[in-house]
Amino acid sequence: MNRTDLDIPFTFDNREVSDKMQLELYRQMLLSRMIEEKMLVLLRQGKISKWFSGIGQEAIAVGVTHALQSDEYILPMHRNLGVFTSRGIPLHRLFSQWQGKANGFTKGRDRSFHFGTQEYKIIGMISHLGPQMGVADGIALAHKLKEEKKVTAVFTGEGGTSEGDFHEALNLAAVWDLPVLFCVENNGYGLSTPTSEQFRCEHIADRGAGYGMESYIIDGNNILEVYTKVSELAASLREKPRPVLLEFKTFRIRGHEEASGTAYVPDELIASWQEKDPVINFEKFLLEEAILSEELKTSLADQHRALIDENLQMAFAEKKIESTTDKELEDVYFPSEVKPVAPGKTEKELRFVDAVSEGLRQAMERFPELVLMGQDVAEYGGVFKVSQGFTELFGKERIRNTPICESAVVSCAMGLSINGMKAVMEMQFSDFVTSGFNPIVNYLAKTHYRWGEKADVVIRMPCGAGVGAGPFHSQTNEAWFTKVPGLKVVYPAFPFDAKGLLIAAIEEPNPVLYFEHKALYRSLRQMVPESYYNLPLGKAAVLSEGRDLAIITYGAGVHWALEATEHYKDTDITLVDLRSLQPLDTETIFKVVRDTGKVLVLHEDTLFGGLGGEISALISENCFEYLDAPVKRVGSLDTPVPFSRSLEENFLANHRLYDAIDDLLRY
Repeated sequence: MNRTDLDIPFTFDNREVSDKMQLELYRQMLLSRMIEEKMLVLLRQGKISKWFSGIGQEAIAVGVTHALQSDEYILPMHRNLGVFTSRGIPLHRLFSQWQGKANGFTKGRDRSFHFGTQEYKIIGMISHLGPQMGVADGIALAHKLKEEKKVTAVFTGEGGTSEGDFHEALNLAAVWDLPVLFCVENNGYGLSTPTSEQFRCEHIADRGAGYGMESYIIDGNNILEVYTKVSELAASLREKPRPVLLEFKTFRIRGHEEASGTAYVPDELIASWQEKDPVINFEKFLLEEAILSEELKTSLADQHRALIDENLQMAFAEKKIESTTDKELEDVYFPSEVKPVAPGKTEKELRFVDAVSEGLRQAMERFPELVLMGQDVAEYGGVFKVSQGFTELFGKERIRNTPICESAVVSCAMGLSINGMKAVMEMQFSDFVTSGFNPIVNYLAKTHYRWGEKADVVIRMPCGAGVGAGPFHSQTNEAWFTKVPGLKVVYPAFPFDAKGLLIAAIEEPNPVLYFEHKALYRSLRQMVPESYYNLPLGKAAVLSEGRDLAIITYGAGVHWALEATEHYKDTDITLVDLRSLQPLDTETIFKVVRDTGKVLVLHEDTLFGGLGGEISALISENCFEYLDAPVKRVGSLDTPVPFSRSLEENFLANHRLYDAIDDLLRY
């Protein structure tokens, strides 16, 4: 029936919804409301540490979840309890999660809804709200590439729509026709900041036109409107993939989180929205329709109360979580089971850039689930022509030009991994990684430690100075990432290593930052096996052995050091090419220190805060008694990289290398 009653501020249209489904929607909203009310009591009792209330918004989470199929991914926020309960997650596991117990989903390492679970196809948020929208793009892209008729739903609040990630993700989804429902819960306030101070358009849905996508405004407190409209759209998107922007008009009765309160909200505004309570009004409607009886209403509440109490006791009975240092360190990375593949005997001479290209091509052939993304990587072949000809070999579905939106593409790569695929993203220049920094260090790096999911993503980083490219195209910024637990960092110096290490990085189930020095691309040649092979990550190469001095370096520094060994022909020099910077081959480092007693650490990166400082500290802590001189560091000047060739030459570390060697030998 389609009816509006004087005491119900909605038009509930149930003509397309069965009585059974209506009762289920009510049951789930009531369960969500009763859990929240219980959590507020526990919060006051100090039994949980924090709570982000969704009271008043239950219809959105419950309605959207029931409109999707159980194997379709949902990416909720911290006010979407109904997503988790509607998917049937055992309550004691949710309660354990909120108490930091072992039976939760993050082993006590994260709180609230900051977790994912493949079992229930839910991928939770991180506090930096934006990246999950790009992750939804990646999940949807994987469905589309696998020709699966599936929809992905991702939530954000009206405040999150001001973030660049929101605009990047919507634009990417529109360009690629990805089946994503972008669900914006507009509750009027981003914490305490009203929407009038956040954006000037009348409705968030108005932004859809700017991306060329459909958009709709939905009454977020009307459960039947939410369920029927989202069901209709989901069915349409499964057949005709495309993104849709949904703005749910709603309100949260409680504060942003309980400590915030609601003093900044006018009392009359709260009162007006309380009259639109989604649970109470739908309950009235169902009673009037005789779909719900007073007896059933009481019975459902009693069942929920008993279920909540029973599961709370299970969570309370759990011991406080315990772990060990070894276990914590072990869980930073997804277990890597890369099997060694030895190089074949047939070789050919390749430039560095060609070795990278061949390794990438052979990996694309080996892994049909591998997708390459980046600016101009398709027909143009990338600015350095690494992927030239790949579109003809693998098609534009797998070799994907992207808009200029590094953050969304990194997040999209994570989504591909979550949905069973592999991703290689090319940063056009490593300098541009700043535009995608957040999802790398806060999403990719932390996902396995937080909830056990791999991040099967390689980010290729053309880097380095020496080519007169100036401050924005010349950095070698590996030190930004070597200190981030969960990332792996690779930096080859030779074509042979470039191919084998890139293949190993692609096989690796953890996120890898793969640095490629631009000045080596076409200036360096080497005989390289034609076959597919890999090289172990975390293993340095000792290029020469001597007793007088050890030089530890990587990237272009290796070639500077090789020139130095030719200059110092009468000196016995050990030269170590680290190749992998994270994990770092400390075993080899400590051995050469013990063998030589004098060590110089060389890198192109600026000196202060570079990796050389960390290596020097490790040597001092572990090999002090073997040192015959202080550890010497040589890096580039602590300035941006200058454009003029004469200034650039003075900037680079090799300008000071020989003086440093002389100082060490004289010590």
